[in-house]
Amino acid sequence: MKILIVHNAYRQRGGEEAVVDAEAALLSSRGHEVRRHQRDNAEIDALSAPRLAAETLWSVRTTRDVGRLLADFRPDVVHVHNTFPLISPSVYWAATRAGVPVVQTLHNFRWLCPQASFLRDGLPCEDCLGRLPWRGVARGCYRGSLAQTALLTGMLAVHRAAGSYHDHIRRYIALAPFCRDKLIAGGLPAERVVVKPNFVDLPPPTDGERAGGLFVGRVTIEKGIGTLLDAADRCATPLMVLGEGPELPRVLLHRNMIARGALPPAEVYAAMRARAYLVVPSLAYEGFPRAVVEAFACGLPVIASRRGSLPDLIEHGRTGLLFEPGSSDALAEQLLWADTHPGELREMGRRARAEYETRYTPEVNYRQLLRIYAEACGAQHHEEAAA
Repeated sequence: MKILIVHNAYRQRGGEEAVVDAEAALLSSRGHEVRRHQRDNAEIDALSAPRLAAETLWSVRTTRDVGRLLADFRPDVVHVHNTFPLISPSVYWAATRAGVPVVQTLHNFRWLCPQASFLRDGLPCEDCLGRLPWRGVARGCYRGSLAQTALLTGMLAVHRAAGSYHDHIRRYIALAPFCRDKLIAGGLPAERVVVKPNFVDLPPPTDGERAGGLFVGRVTIEKGIGTLLDAADRCATPLMVLGEGPELPRVLLHRNMIARGALPPAEVYAAMRARAYLVVPSLAYEGFPRAVVEAFACGLPVIASRRGSLPDLIEHGRTGLLFEPGSSDALAEQLLWADTHPGELREMGRRARAEYETRYTPEVNYRQLLRIYAEACGAQHHEEAAA
């Protein structure tokens, strides 16, 4: 197959960019011809506010550039990851005009919630689920800005009304069952929403001594860093934090936490192979934290909040431990148990690696991806025949 991958990259490289790169490399390694159309949010600095608003609602540049690329490359499928804000939903129309089916991976809940993770004031908020997020505008949920939230909501309103999301996409990829349920509750057609998790390609870990906990990710309130800080006082061993973010100064001042900043992937994996457990204390609805599957691949059990997709990924007592979101007491209880039960924790780590080999390897993911592409192409052909 020939695949065109489309992605609007964020200013700060994160999990989405890693997934896009990994899937492109996976497809290329299996003999598929892959091309990419990518914009970067660093371009925003050169745009005036009116120009940015216009591009967000309908990107003339996308229509032109992607249209030319489709005519030249003639792909079998267009796989879109993120369109906000520079690529815009105009990419779906360009693909439809070229007769190419679209597959859309939904890495977060931006189509349903301006804040993208159903979080407000540290608690889940589904006020906009299933309706246009005008309440989010009044609250300035996107970056605390009324104007920016209004622009985002206006884009959603225009393209919902125009059928951009409903009529021009053949398959939507949700990263976990929880995400699929929310997307369907938000109005997407259930028969077109499929679950395909992320993957990593890592060798089996070697046996060795492990000790202490690890946090990997953005050091922010929504990632539960406050809960972790409060619970860390009662840990038997220091917790290592790998990542950057606005809450990092609080981590640096904590007596029982070791901050290393953002590290290259190889060093993150080395830390995962040396620590006894990963902590994911998120307050927001998580889609599919890449750190979880990386931890499983490294034989590392995960202690996580019962929020979002995390209970879909982690089986309590088997591949990790779950606790009540936002409760530092509940998290401290699990951390103390982990620090005093190294044997049981090592067995959880072995089961976590087995879970990875069953569900999250490149080969498993490749088969899932090709099946989704085939379904999208079949749906496109069926609709064309019916017309």
